[in-house]
Order: sequence, then C-alpha cells, then structure tokens
Amino acid sequence: MSGLRAITLLCCMACALNVNAGEGLTLPSLISDGMVLQRDMPVEIWGTAPATSTVRVTLHEAAGAAETTAPVLFEADATADSDGRWSVTLPTLAAGGPYEMQVGDLTVKDILVGDVWLCSGQSNMELPVSRVMDMFADEVGAYENDRIRQFLVPKVTDFHAPQGDVQPTRWLPCTQENVLAYSALAYFFAKELYARTGVPVGILLSAWGGTPIESWISEEGLAAFPGYVNAKRLYEDDGYRERLRQVEGEGAERWSATLWAADSGMHESVPWYAADYDDGDWGLVDVCSGDWGVGRSGVQGGSHWLRQEMDVPASWAGREAVLRLGCIVDADSVWVNGVFVGSTAYQYPPRIYPVPAGVLRAGANSITVRVISNGYERPRFVAEKPYKIICGDEEVGLASQWRYRQGAEMPSAPEQTFFCYQPVCLYNAMIAPLVHYGVQGCVWYQGESNVGRRSEYADLLAALMADWRRAWDDADLPFYIVELADYLHPSDTGGRQAWAEMRVEQAKAAEADPQAWLIPNADLGEWNDIHPLDKKTLAGRVVDRVLESGR
Repeated sequence: MSGLRAITLLCCMACALNVNAGEGLTLPSLISDGMVLQRDMPVEIWGTAPATSTVRVTLHEAAGAAETTAPVLFEADATADSDGRWSVTLPTLAAGGPYEMQVGDLTVKDILVGDVWLCSGQSNMELPVSRVMDMFADEVGAYENDRIRQFLVPKVTDFHAPQGDVQPTRWLPCTQENVLAYSALAYFFAKELYARTGVPVGILLSAWGGTPIESWISEEGLAAFPGYVNAKRLYEDDGYRERLRQVEGEGAERWSATLWAADSGMHESVPWYAADYDDGDWGLVDVCSGDWGVGRSGVQGGSHWLRQEMDVPASWAGREAVLRLGCIVDADSVWVNGVFVGSTAYQYPPRIYPVPAGVLRAGANSITVRVISNGYERPRFVAEKPYKIICGDEEVGLASQWRYRQGAEMPSAPEQTFFCYQPVCLYNAMIAPLVHYGVQGCVWYQGESNVGRRSEYADLLAALMADWRRAWDDADLPFYIVELADYLHPSDTGGRQAWAEMRVEQAKAAEADPQAWLIPNADLGEWNDIHPLDKKTLAGRVVDRVLESGR
C-alpha cells in the first residue's frame, strides 16, 4: 500500500474531551466482533465521535479464561475533526489472533489477522452455498472453520455520494449455521486458501445479481464514459425514483390482479390443481419444448397450466418426499394431489419442493404446475435438469409429456426499472464504505449483464480496476478476473459467439494490466444454466493463481 495513512494525532491537546460509548462514539459495521484484519500492512481503524474529542484505541491479545490482562500490542489516541471523524493506523501485524480492541468504552472481540479478499460482481459471485448442495452437500456438511469469516455487504443503492458505512451487518464465521449463506465461490476459495496457507481468511462479499459493471464504478471513474454518468444523473432525484417505483409497482399490481381474475383455473368450481380435477380434454405437450407457450402473436404472457399423473410405490404412501422440477421459465406454483407445495418467482433457482407427510398415496398421484409467463421469453421447463420425486433413497422420474391448458392470455408484463442496474449507485453504497479497510486483493466475477455491450467491456474493466486502486490508495491492488463460463445450447450459435467475444474482452483487460489475472472458467459452464454448480474447481484455480502471483 502506497504510504502510511496518518497515524493519528497521538498525545492530543490537553483540552480535548475523552469520549466513551455513551457520548457519541461509533464504529462502522466492518469494525466489529469477529473481523479479520489484513496482515503484513498498516491497517486503518476509524469511526466518529464528538468534534475535537479524543478516542483511545488499544489492541491486545484476547485474555484467556484465567487471565485478567493481556499484553498490549498497540495503543494510540486520535482526535476527531470538526466533522467528528477520527482514525488511527495499526502497525503491520503478522497472521494470528484472536485479539481484542478497546475503542473508548467499546470493545471489539475475537479479531483475527490474516488475508482479506474483496469478492464482487453479479449473481455467479453472489450465488450461495445453498444453491450448490446438489454437488457438494457431503463436503459442506463435514466442514467448519472459525478462522474463515464472511462479511456480507447489504444490497443498497445510493445515487448521491460515496457512503461511509453500510447498513448494519456482521462478520459470520464458517459454521454449519452460517455456511449456506456464504458465496459458494468465496467459500471454496477461502477453504482452499486456508488449507494451503494456514492463514485466517476474511471475505468481503459485495455482489448483486444481474448488475452491470458500470454500477460498480464511481462517477469519477466513469469520467471517460459520459453517457453512463448522465444515465446516473437521471436517477439522482429521490422523488423521481419514488414516483417511478410507485407507478411501476401499480402497473405490476394491475397486471397480476387482471391475470388472477382472468385465470379460469383458479376460479372454476373444481380448481385445476384439485386432485380429482378431470384433465381428460387437455392437450399433451413436451414441457421442455416451449412450443406450448407461443400464441398467434408470439410468446404468450399469462398463466399456463400443466398436469401429470404419476405412480409411486405403496411404501411411499403417507411419507415425506421431495419434488424436483428443474428450473422453469418464468415463475411457478405447484400442487401435489391438490396440496400446495411451493412456488418460485423467477426462472433461475432450482425447484426443490418438500412434499409433506400424508400427501402421497399408493398408486396414482397428480402434480399440477401453474406457470406464469411475463411474455418476454418462452415459458418452458429447462431441459436436462432433474424432474423427479424422491422419497428416502428411492426416486421416480417424471415424464416429459404433460397435460396442458392455458389459463389466461395476457400482454407482456410491464417493464420494471431496476435501480441497482444504473451506473455508480453500487459503488457509492457497497464499495465506498469498504475502501479504508485493508484488503489483499479482489476477485471479480461479472460480465453476463454486459455481453450485449461487450465491445466496451475491456475499457470499463480497466476503469473499474483503476478506480478501486485509487480508492484504496494501492496502485498494485491485484485483481483476479473470472472468465465467463460457457452457456447456451450448441444450436444457439449467435448467442454462444457473443459470450465467446465477451471472454476475449475479459482477457484483453487482464493482459493489459500487470496486476490482473484471468481465471479460466469457460470449460466449467453448463449450457442450460447461467449459474454453473462447480464453484469448487473454479475456486481452486483462483487460489492457484493467487499463490503463483505471490500475493
């Protein structure tokens, strides 16, 4: 890191006021119990207090059960400026801990010193461990490590200025209670890195699905892209955003209410999901084809009903089971023998619905799926995903042919403005609050949302890396850029070509930067899932590159 940040005002003026927790002393969410501090570099500790008051900061080893005091590693006083801001800079520390820190009358406990990594991007970085349990349940279930910790940055936007803190959150150790909410990539990265170095690992997870790269760059960093700066300015007015939110929300509510009222399947005397409903006059479709979701004018928005009757062994009767319905475009609600078992609001999450005890019966059982299409993409069941019902260690597969009937025809759903997709707003709210916190490097997995504008991506990624290095005051801050995974069916030559060209742009940015490395990932993709499961192999590749680069 270039230069020490001012080691803060030791031996303050005699007239300065000493403060405690009851007199306005605050610490940012990052500086809290369980935090991991970056080893081998000076680290800043900061907060707010009454103007001109003095804050004493003391770092010491955590006292053992039989100890009342512990050796002091660092002690300094800081004076708050006229705006109440203060900071001290800790000396370089080796990996270790736990430590405690006294800040005025506040105590920060269980502090480790190790390697801190900023993991950022969109949904493939955000994707939680819970979503990869099909592949890694046994491994995840057998592992805990208190020396791995994640700090999940809350999802917030800000269009006005870089913020000094995030909404309240906390550091969470890698325990069975917490691990399912960890980023899957960050989890396997931290686990492998710890196994190979023995050094505590802290993960700053700042990611948001669907977001483009320009959302993560400051206004200053986007100076060479005035179109994006002006796009951000469109949304700076809080009142405008609130009115837009209200109008669009009303449009979505009216669309949903109209769909509900028009859907015969929900209002006939025997609803279409009922166990004894007669679907004998319905058509027969292949649910993975998507042909059933196309009307005379193209993709048909609204509701689409599908039913299947399947036989289960007599031994399953009355027992709990799990229904797997792959992934479905766009949303769905599901009933088994007329009993509602679950719903999902959008296409990407896997459908894993528990069937309560007492629902299944020997022999024939009905499954009903009500699919809601927003009218922009063909409704369908995603091919080559698991479609089956599981009871204990037995399973019965579902046929691809289902009975079909349309419930209600609708125009396409009203479009919604996702403010988090706009330039600068995530930098202000989810990156700026972190920039005083020492980090070892950045793992960046993003780009799916920029494929349609891929020709500028190398320049935007270069701008992001320069922007964050300026913010952290670290010209050598390393970036490990994850290549986009392979995606889309082999027959979609145009789409696949676009993704391949995007990978070239990512490589171009990495090759032009001596402190950036591209992590191969194309081969780990799944053609039918934008979120491939194998985050473990990918994480190992990131660790390999980190250790090879000497960081």
